[in-house]
Amino acid sequence: MATDTTTDAAPDTAPAPRRPAVRWWRRPWIAPLAVITAVFLVTTLPRYVGLDPSQALLPVGEVGDRGPAYYPALVTHIFTGSVLLAAAVLQLWPWLRANHPRIHRWSGRVYVVAAVLTGIGALVTAQFPSEGPSQRIANSLLAVLLVTFTLLGFRAVRQRRFTDHRAWMVRSTALAFSIVANRFWGVLLVVTFAPSFDGDMASSPEALSAAAASAWVSWVVNLLFAEWWLQRKPKKRTRAQRAR
Repeated sequence: MATDTTTDAAPDTAPAPRRPAVRWWRRPWIAPLAVITAVFLVTTLPRYVGLDPSQALLPVGEVGDRGPAYYPALVTHIFTGSVLLAAAVLQLWPWLRANHPRIHRWSGRVYVVAAVLTGIGALVTAQFPSEGPSQRIANSLLAVLLVTFTLLGFRAVRQRRFTDHRAWMVRSTALAFSIVANRFWGVLLVVTFAPSFDGDMASSPEALSAAAASAWVSWVVNLLFAEWWLQRKPKKRTRAQRAR
């Protein structure tokens, strides 16, 4: 997937000319992103590997009767979401894209399949929110947009519309990492608006509202940042600066 940060001047149906590989220090965010993703997966995934519902972050029987489809959908969402995040890191790695385009293409296909399955799983689990209707709407919309943006990006690359492909996949990736951002926003909002929170959501309306708000903030902020990234005008560098 084309995720470089320049704007194509060539016709949209023609691939951009092959450019020299970008040095890792010119993309300093890729290593921290990989580390954050690894930490997130290591701390989240083990709860679901044993397929024990009691180990889930949201116990299956905690909020009413969630039905027999809930836990399978949750596990599907977690497992395919883990693959999605790992594939996204590979897609965003400029060195891999420049030096191993075949791996880049195959990891892109994996990303598309994982995004669709993750979105479907999220759409099912979103119907059983622990923080009320607001969270249901936020997570449902997130799931729909993730699948839609990913499929639009896949269609664009199949039609060799590389600029459109890049834009849709940047948006898709921003939504994919909203689950990671939600850990940050959830804590920040709860600490800000419910400083006396003792861990019991039912006894703290403020914490409940903060957690529901984080479901919106985590992906809306990511998407706004992605749009800024796509619309910004990169600074032109001189030949001497490019040679450094």
